[in-house]
Amino acid sequence: MQSPGLSLKDSNRSTTMDFELTAEQQSAKDRFREWVDRNIVPVADEHDASEETPPELIANMASAGFLGGVISPEYGGGGMDALTWGLLCEQVGRGSASLLSLLTVHGMVSQVISRWGSDQQRKKWLPKLASGEVVGAFGLSEPKHGSDAGNIESEASLQEEGYYLLNGEKRWISYGMTATLFLIFAKADGKMTAFLVERNMEGFRSEPIRGMLGFRAAGLARLVLKDIKVPAENVVGKPGFGFSHIASTALDLGRYCIAWGCTGLSQAALDAALDYSGERKQFGKQLNEHQLIQEMLSDMIVNTKAARLMCYHAAFLKESGEPSMLLETSAVKYYTSRVAVSSANSAIQIHGANGFSSDYPVQRYYRDAKIMEVIEGSSQIQQIIIARSGYQQHLVEKRDRAAKVNTSVTSDPQ
Repeated sequence: MQSPGLSLKDSNRSTTMDFELTAEQQSAKDRFREWVDRNIVPVADEHDASEETPPELIANMASAGFLGGVISPEYGGGGMDALTWGLLCEQVGRGSASLLSLLTVHGMVSQVISRWGSDQQRKKWLPKLASGEVVGAFGLSEPKHGSDAGNIESEASLQEEGYYLLNGEKRWISYGMTATLFLIFAKADGKMTAFLVERNMEGFRSEPIRGMLGFRAAGLARLVLKDIKVPAENVVGKPGFGFSHIASTALDLGRYCIAWGCTGLSQAALDAALDYSGERKQFGKQLNEHQLIQEMLSDMIVNTKAARLMCYHAAFLKESGEPSMLLETSAVKYYTSRVAVSSANSAIQIHGANGFSSDYPVQRYYRDAKIMEVIEGSSQIQQIIIARSGYQQHLVEKRDRAAKVNTSVTSDPQ
Protein backbone atom coordinates (compact mmCIF):
# COMPACT_ATOMS: atom_id res chain seq x y z
CA MET A 1 0.00 0.00 0.00
CA GLN A 2 1.03 3.57 -0.54
CA SER A 3 0.88 6.39 1.94
CA PRO A 4 0.36 10.10 1.20
CA GLY A 5 3.33 11.42 -0.77
CA LEU A 6 5.47 8.38 0.02
CA SER A 7 6.22 5.24 -1.97
CA LEU A 8 6.57 2.27 0.33
CA LYS A 9 7.96 0.07 -2.42
CA ASP A 10 11.34 1.75 -2.56
CA SER A 11 11.13 3.50 0.86
CA ASN A 12 12.09 6.82 -0.75
CA ARG A 13 11.15 9.79 1.38
CA SER A 14 9.14 12.66 0.00
CA THR A 15 8.94 16.26 1.17
CA THR A 16 5.42 16.73 -0.18
CA MET A 17 2.11 15.42 1.03
CA ASP A 18 -0.63 14.16 -1.26
CA PHE A 19 -3.97 13.82 0.53
CA GLU A 20 -5.50 11.75 -2.25
CA LEU A 21 -5.94 8.15 -1.18
CA THR A 22 -4.51 5.39 -3.32
CA ALA A 23 -6.96 2.94 -4.84
CA GLU A 24 -6.03 0.39 -2.17
CA GLN A 25 -6.52 2.88 0.65
CA GLN A 26 -9.86 4.06 -0.71
CA SER A 27 -11.01 0.46 -1.05
CA ALA A 28 -9.91 -0.24 2.54
CA LYS A 29 -11.70 2.87 3.80
CA ASP A 30 -14.93 1.83 2.06
CA ARG A 31 -14.62 -1.66 3.50
CA PHE A 32 -14.00 -0.34 7.01
CA ARG A 33 -17.01 2.00 6.81
CA GLU A 34 -19.30 -0.72 5.52
CA TRP A 35 -18.15 -3.15 8.21
CA VAL A 36 -18.69 -0.60 10.99
CA ASP A 37 -22.13 0.38 9.67
CA ARG A 38 -23.16 -3.27 9.56
CA ASN A 39 -21.54 -4.67 12.71
CA ILE A 40 -21.05 -1.83 15.21
CA VAL A 41 -23.43 1.09 14.66
CA PRO A 42 -26.66 -0.90 15.15
CA VAL A 43 -25.54 -2.43 18.47
CA ALA A 44 -23.22 0.18 20.02
CA ASP A 45 -25.88 1.68 22.29
CA GLU A 46 -26.97 -1.79 23.39
CA HIS A 47 -23.41 -2.75 24.32
CA ASP A 48 -22.96 0.57 26.11
CA ALA A 49 -26.06 -0.14 28.21
CA SER A 50 -25.02 -3.71 29.04
CA GLU A 51 -21.41 -2.60 29.67
CA GLU A 52 -19.89 -5.42 27.68
CA THR A 53 -18.63 -6.39 24.24
CA PRO A 54 -19.86 -9.81 23.08
CA PRO A 55 -17.00 -12.23 22.34
CA GLU A 56 -18.44 -12.93 18.90
CA LEU A 57 -17.99 -9.28 17.91
CA ILE A 58 -14.31 -9.41 18.90
CA ALA A 59 -13.97 -12.63 16.90
CA ASN A 60 -15.66 -10.87 13.99
CA MET A 61 -13.12 -8.03 14.18
CA ALA A 62 -10.32 -10.58 14.19
CA SER A 63 -11.67 -12.46 11.16
CA ALA A 64 -11.97 -9.13 9.31
CA GLY A 65 -8.23 -8.65 9.86
CA PHE A 66 -8.58 -5.63 12.12
CA LEU A 67 -6.79 -6.99 15.21
CA GLY A 68 -3.72 -7.85 13.13
CA GLY A 69 -3.60 -4.53 11.32
CA VAL A 70 -0.22 -3.38 12.68
CA ILE A 71 1.35 -6.85 12.59
CA SER A 72 3.62 -7.88 9.72
CA PRO A 73 2.26 -10.36 7.15
CA GLU A 74 5.22 -12.54 8.17
CA TYR A 75 3.28 -13.32 11.33
CA GLY A 76 -0.17 -13.41 9.76
CA GLY A 77 -1.00 -9.72 10.18
CA GLY A 78 -2.29 -7.15 7.74
CA GLY A 79 0.86 -5.03 7.64
CA MET A 80 -1.19 -1.85 7.21
CA ASP A 81 0.62 1.37 6.50
CA ALA A 82 0.08 4.25 8.94
CA LEU A 83 -2.67 5.91 6.93
CA THR A 84 -4.68 2.73 6.37
CA TRP A 85 -4.42 1.92 10.07
CA GLY A 86 -5.60 5.45 10.84
CA LEU A 87 -8.55 5.11 8.50
CA LEU A 88 -9.55 1.93 10.33
CA CYS A 89 -9.29 3.65 13.71
CA GLU A 90 -11.41 6.55 12.45
CA GLN A 91 -14.22 4.29 11.28
CA VAL A 92 -14.22 2.14 14.42
CA GLY A 93 -14.18 5.32 16.53
CA ARG A 94 -17.17 6.57 14.57
CA GLY A 95 -19.07 3.44 15.55
CA SER A 96 -17.93 2.83 19.11
CA ALA A 97 -15.23 4.37 21.28
CA SER A 98 -15.23 1.21 23.38
CA LEU A 99 -14.26 -0.94 20.41
CA LEU A 100 -11.74 1.69 19.41
CA SER A 101 -10.05 1.11 22.78
CA LEU A 102 -9.81 -2.61 21.95
CA LEU A 103 -8.13 -1.78 18.66
CA THR A 104 -5.84 0.61 20.52
CA VAL A 105 -4.60 -1.58 23.39
CA HIS A 106 -4.39 -4.73 21.26
CA GLY A 107 -2.39 -2.76 18.70
CA MET A 108 -0.12 -1.34 21.42
CA VAL A 109 0.80 -4.80 22.67
CA SER A 110 1.31 -6.04 19.11
CA GLN A 111 3.49 -3.05 18.22
CA VAL A 112 5.67 -3.44 21.30
CA ILE A 113 6.30 -7.13 20.68
CA SER A 114 6.96 -6.44 16.99
CA ARG A 115 9.53 -3.77 17.76
CA TRP A 116 11.09 -4.76 21.08
CA GLY A 117 10.21 -8.43 21.53
CA SER A 118 12.70 -11.27 21.16
CA ASP A 119 12.49 -13.62 18.18
CA GLN A 120 10.91 -16.18 20.49
CA GLN A 121 8.29 -13.69 21.70
CA ARG A 122 7.45 -12.61 18.14
CA LYS A 123 7.06 -16.19 16.91
CA LYS A 124 4.98 -17.19 19.91
CA TRP A 125 2.63 -14.25 20.26
CA LEU A 126 2.29 -12.25 17.03
CA PRO A 127 0.45 -14.95 15.02
CA LYS A 128 -1.98 -15.44 17.93
CA LEU A 129 -2.52 -11.69 18.30
CA ALA A 130 -3.06 -11.35 14.55
CA SER A 131 -5.67 -14.11 14.45
CA GLY A 132 -7.47 -12.98 17.59
CA GLU A 133 -6.70 -16.25 19.37
CA VAL A 134 -5.06 -13.99 21.95
CA VAL A 135 -6.39 -10.55 22.91
CA GLY A 136 -3.85 -8.09 24.28
CA ALA A 137 -4.23 -5.38 26.94
CA PHE A 138 -1.95 -2.66 28.29
CA GLY A 139 -1.22 -2.48 32.04
CA LEU A 140 0.47 0.77 33.07
CA SER A 141 -1.99 2.86 35.16
CA GLU A 142 -2.32 2.23 38.88
CA PRO A 143 -4.70 3.48 41.60
CA LYS A 144 -2.25 6.19 42.68
CA HIS A 145 -0.34 6.68 39.44
CA GLY A 146 -1.87 7.52 36.08
CA SER A 147 -0.04 10.39 34.40
CA ASP A 148 2.87 9.94 36.84
CA ALA A 149 3.69 6.55 35.36
CA GLY A 150 7.36 6.79 36.26
CA ASN A 151 6.50 6.26 39.93
CA ILE A 152 4.41 3.11 39.63
CA GLU A 153 4.44 0.88 42.69
CA SER A 154 4.14 -2.57 41.11
CA GLU A 155 7.33 -4.54 41.75
CA ALA A 156 9.04 -7.59 40.33
CA SER A 157 11.98 -9.34 41.97
CA LEU A 158 14.24 -11.80 40.15
CA GLN A 159 14.43 -15.16 41.88
CA GLU A 160 17.30 -17.63 41.76
CA GLU A 161 15.10 -20.09 39.90
CA GLY A 162 15.09 -17.78 36.88
CA TYR A 163 11.69 -16.15 37.17
CA TYR A 164 10.37 -12.82 38.46
CA LEU A 165 7.95 -12.61 41.35
CA LEU A 166 5.44 -9.94 40.33
CA ASN A 167 3.20 -8.02 42.74
CA GLY A 168 1.01 -4.97 42.26
CA GLU A 169 -2.28 -3.58 41.08
CA LYS A 170 -3.36 -2.00 37.81
CA ARG A 171 -6.48 0.09 37.31
CA TRP A 172 -8.66 1.28 34.40
CA ILE A 173 -7.42 -1.45 32.05
CA SER A 174 -9.40 -1.49 28.79
CA TYR A 175 -10.62 -5.00 27.97
CA GLY A 176 -8.99 -6.19 31.16
CA MET A 177 -11.91 -8.58 31.61
CA THR A 178 -11.41 -10.07 28.14
CA ALA A 179 -7.70 -10.00 27.32
CA THR A 180 -5.57 -13.10 27.71
CA LEU A 181 -2.15 -11.42 27.34
CA PHE A 182 -1.15 -8.33 29.30
CA LEU A 183 1.81 -5.99 28.86
CA ILE A 184 2.46 -5.16 32.51
CA PHE A 185 4.89 -2.52 33.76
CA ALA A 186 6.65 -2.92 37.10
CA LYS A 187 9.90 -1.94 38.77
CA ALA A 188 12.56 -4.64 38.88
CA ASP A 189 15.39 -3.59 41.20
CA GLY A 190 14.19 -0.02 40.78
CA LYS A 191 14.23 -0.20 36.98
CA MET A 192 11.02 0.17 34.98
CA THR A 193 10.51 -3.15 33.18
CA ALA A 194 7.85 -4.55 30.85
CA PHE A 195 6.53 -8.09 31.30
CA LEU A 196 4.22 -10.29 29.27
CA VAL A 197 1.72 -11.74 31.72
CA GLU A 198 -0.83 -14.39 30.80
CA ARG A 199 -4.29 -14.49 32.31
CA ASN A 200 -3.92 -18.14 33.33
CA MET A 201 -0.83 -17.47 35.46
CA GLU A 202 -1.38 -18.29 39.11
CA GLY A 203 -1.85 -15.15 41.19
CA PHE A 204 -3.54 -13.13 38.41
CA ARG A 205 -7.03 -11.76 39.04
CA SER A 206 -9.21 -9.26 37.18
CA GLU A 207 -12.23 -7.45 38.61
CA PRO A 208 -14.74 -5.45 36.55
CA ILE A 209 -15.06 -1.67 36.90
CA ARG A 210 -18.61 -0.61 36.12
CA GLY A 211 -20.62 2.59 36.10
CA MET A 212 -17.98 4.64 34.30
CA LEU A 213 -18.92 7.85 32.48
CA GLY A 214 -17.83 6.49 29.11
CA PHE A 215 -16.18 3.52 27.42
CA ARG A 216 -18.76 1.40 29.20
CA ALA A 217 -18.49 -1.53 26.79
CA ALA A 218 -14.70 -1.64 27.04
CA GLY A 219 -14.58 -4.23 29.82
CA LEU A 220 -12.59 -1.95 32.12
CA ALA A 221 -10.90 -3.84 34.92
CA ARG A 222 -8.79 -3.74 38.02
CA LEU A 223 -5.92 -6.20 37.82
CA VAL A 224 -4.59 -7.77 41.01
CA LEU A 225 -1.10 -9.28 40.68
CA LYS A 226 -0.18 -11.46 43.66
CA ASP A 227 3.12 -13.36 43.67
CA ILE A 228 2.89 -14.16 39.96
CA LYS A 229 5.84 -16.22 38.71
CA VAL A 230 6.78 -14.60 35.41
CA PRO A 231 9.51 -16.38 33.41
CA ALA A 232 12.55 -14.24 32.64
CA GLU A 233 11.95 -14.81 28.92
CA ASN A 234 8.69 -12.85 29.31
CA VAL A 235 10.61 -9.63 29.86
CA VAL A 236 10.22 -7.38 26.81
CA GLY A 237 13.43 -5.58 25.91
CA LYS A 238 15.50 -5.49 29.06
CA PRO A 239 15.15 -4.14 32.61
CA GLY A 240 15.21 -0.36 32.59
CA PHE A 241 13.73 -0.06 29.09
CA GLY A 242 10.16 -0.14 30.39
CA PHE A 243 9.28 3.53 30.12
CA SER A 244 11.88 5.11 27.85
CA HIS A 245 11.46 2.55 25.08
CA ILE A 246 8.58 0.12 25.62
CA ALA A 247 5.90 2.40 27.06
CA SER A 248 6.81 5.28 24.75
CA THR A 249 6.42 3.03 21.70
CA ALA A 250 3.04 1.83 22.93
CA LEU A 251 1.77 5.27 23.92
CA ASP A 252 2.83 6.79 20.60
CA LEU A 253 0.70 4.25 18.74
CA GLY A 254 -2.08 4.65 21.29
CA ARG A 255 -2.26 8.42 20.87
CA TYR A 256 -2.16 8.07 17.11
CA CYS A 257 -5.04 5.59 17.16
CA ILE A 258 -7.07 7.67 19.62
CA ALA A 259 -6.57 10.80 17.48
CA TRP A 260 -8.07 9.11 14.43
CA GLY A 261 -10.83 7.64 16.60
CA CYS A 262 -11.66 11.09 17.98
CA THR A 263 -12.01 12.33 14.41
CA GLY A 264 -14.41 9.48 13.74
CA LEU A 265 -16.39 10.26 16.89
CA SER A 266 -16.60 13.92 15.86
CA GLN A 267 -17.87 12.83 12.46
CA ALA A 268 -20.52 10.65 14.11
CA ALA A 269 -21.70 13.60 16.22
CA LEU A 270 -21.76 15.81 13.13
CA ASP A 271 -23.74 13.26 11.12
CA ALA A 272 -26.27 12.93 13.94
CA ALA A 273 -26.62 16.72 14.23
CA LEU A 274 -27.08 17.15 10.49
CA ASP A 275 -29.72 14.42 10.38
CA TYR A 276 -31.64 15.74 13.37
CA SER A 277 -31.50 19.41 12.39
CA GLY A 278 -32.75 18.51 8.91
CA GLU A 279 -35.77 16.65 10.28
CA ARG A 280 -36.76 18.63 13.37
CA LYS A 281 -38.86 21.77 13.07
CA GLN A 282 -39.06 24.69 15.48
CA PHE A 283 -40.96 27.96 15.02
CA GLY A 284 -42.24 26.88 11.64
CA LYS A 285 -38.93 25.95 10.01
CA GLN A 286 -36.26 23.27 10.12
CA LEU A 287 -33.63 23.58 12.81
CA ASN A 288 -30.84 23.84 10.24
CA GLU A 289 -32.44 27.02 8.90
CA HIS A 290 -31.89 28.84 12.19
CA GLN A 291 -28.70 30.90 12.14
CA LEU A 292 -27.44 29.89 15.59
CA ILE A 293 -27.85 26.22 14.68
CA GLN A 294 -25.98 26.90 11.44
CA GLU A 295 -23.18 28.44 13.49
CA MET A 296 -22.82 25.27 15.56
CA LEU A 297 -23.00 23.04 12.49
CA SER A 298 -20.39 25.09 10.62
CA ASP A 299 -17.99 24.91 13.58
CA MET A 300 -18.49 21.14 13.77
CA ILE A 301 -17.83 20.75 10.04
CA VAL A 302 -14.69 22.89 10.03
CA ASN A 303 -13.26 21.41 13.23
CA THR A 304 -13.81 17.85 12.02
CA LYS A 305 -12.10 18.64 8.72
CA ALA A 306 -9.18 20.23 10.56
CA ALA A 307 -8.87 17.22 12.87
CA ARG A 308 -8.80 14.87 9.89
CA LEU A 309 -6.11 16.95 8.15
CA MET A 310 -3.96 16.82 11.28
CA CYS A 311 -4.36 13.03 11.28
CA TYR A 312 -3.29 12.88 7.63
CA HIS A 313 -0.23 14.95 8.48
CA ALA A 314 0.61 12.64 11.38
CA ALA A 315 0.28 9.63 9.05
CA PHE A 316 2.68 11.25 6.59
CA LEU A 317 5.24 11.93 9.32
CA LYS A 318 4.92 8.42 10.73
CA GLU A 319 5.58 6.79 7.35
CA SER A 320 8.37 9.26 6.58
CA GLY A 321 10.13 8.43 9.83
CA GLU A 322 10.30 12.09 10.81
CA PRO A 323 11.74 12.74 14.31
CA SER A 324 8.98 15.29 14.92
CA MET A 325 6.41 12.49 14.89
CA LEU A 326 6.39 12.14 18.69
CA LEU A 327 5.50 15.81 19.11
CA GLU A 328 2.95 15.60 16.31
CA THR A 329 1.28 12.61 17.96
CA SER A 330 0.82 14.59 21.17
CA ALA A 331 -0.46 17.60 19.25
CA VAL A 332 -2.94 15.66 17.14
CA LYS A 333 -4.24 13.66 20.11
CA TYR A 334 -4.68 16.86 22.11
CA TYR A 335 -6.50 18.70 19.35
CA THR A 336 -8.74 15.90 18.09
CA SER A 337 -9.89 14.97 21.60
CA ARG A 338 -10.94 18.58 22.16
CA VAL A 339 -12.76 18.57 18.83
CA ALA A 340 -14.56 15.35 19.77
CA VAL A 341 -15.82 16.87 23.02
CA SER A 342 -16.86 20.09 21.29
CA SER A 343 -18.70 18.29 18.48
CA ALA A 344 -20.49 15.94 20.87
CA ASN A 345 -21.48 18.87 23.07
CA SER A 346 -22.93 20.75 20.09
CA ALA A 347 -24.75 17.63 18.91
CA ILE A 348 -26.47 17.33 22.30
CA GLN A 349 -27.35 21.03 22.25
CA ILE A 350 -28.92 20.70 18.80
CA HIS A 351 -30.92 17.67 19.94
CA GLY A 352 -32.24 19.55 22.96
CA ALA A 353 -33.87 17.33 25.58
CA ASN A 354 -33.62 14.36 23.21
CA GLY A 355 -29.86 14.70 23.39
CA PHE A 356 -29.90 13.46 26.98
CA SER A 357 -32.03 10.44 26.14
CA SER A 358 -30.72 6.94 25.54
CA ASP A 359 -32.97 6.92 22.47
CA TYR A 360 -30.28 8.93 20.70
CA PRO A 361 -26.54 8.10 20.54
CA VAL A 362 -25.28 11.67 21.02
CA GLN A 363 -25.27 11.30 24.82
CA ARG A 364 -22.93 8.30 24.40
CA TYR A 365 -20.75 10.33 22.06
CA TYR A 366 -20.35 13.02 24.70
CA ARG A 367 -19.56 10.58 27.53
CA ASP A 368 -17.01 8.74 25.39
CA ALA A 369 -15.48 11.95 24.03
CA LYS A 370 -14.73 13.19 27.54
CA ILE A 371 -12.78 10.00 28.24
CA MET A 372 -10.67 10.72 25.15
CA GLU A 373 -9.23 13.79 26.90
CA VAL A 374 -7.77 11.58 29.62
CA ILE A 375 -6.63 8.25 28.15
CA GLU A 376 -3.16 7.68 26.64
CA GLY A 377 -1.95 10.85 28.35
CA SER A 378 -4.34 13.56 29.53
CA SER A 379 -4.76 16.84 27.67
CA GLN A 380 -2.68 18.54 30.36
CA ILE A 381 0.20 16.11 29.83
CA GLN A 382 -0.01 16.73 26.09
CA GLN A 383 0.08 20.49 26.70
CA ILE A 384 3.27 20.12 28.73
CA ILE A 385 4.87 18.04 25.97
CA ILE A 386 3.74 20.44 23.24
CA ALA A 387 4.85 23.57 25.10
CA ARG A 388 8.27 22.18 26.01
CA SER A 389 8.89 20.83 22.52
CA GLY A 390 7.64 24.05 20.97
CA TYR A 391 10.07 26.07 23.06
CA GLN A 392 12.99 23.81 22.18
CA GLN A 393 12.10 24.04 18.51
CA HIS A 394 11.88 27.81 18.82
CA LEU A 395 15.41 27.95 20.30
CA VAL A 396 16.79 25.76 17.49
CA GLU A 397 15.16 27.87 14.79
CA LYS A 398 16.31 31.07 16.47
CA ARG A 399 19.88 29.75 16.61
CA ASP A 400 19.76 28.68 12.96
CA ARG A 401 18.46 32.09 11.87
CA ALA A 402 21.21 33.82 13.81
CA ALA A 403 23.83 31.55 12.23
CA LYS A 404 22.57 32.40 8.74
CA VAL A 405 22.68 36.10 9.51
CA ASN A 406 26.25 35.82 10.81
CA THR A 407 27.31 33.83 7.78
CA SER A 408 25.78 36.43 5.49
CA VAL A 409 27.56 39.26 7.31
CA THR A 410 30.98 37.58 7.27
CA SER A 411 30.68 36.71 3.58
CA ASP A 412 29.66 40.25 2.60
CA PRO A 413 32.60 41.60 0.52
CA GLN A 414 31.89 45.20 1.60
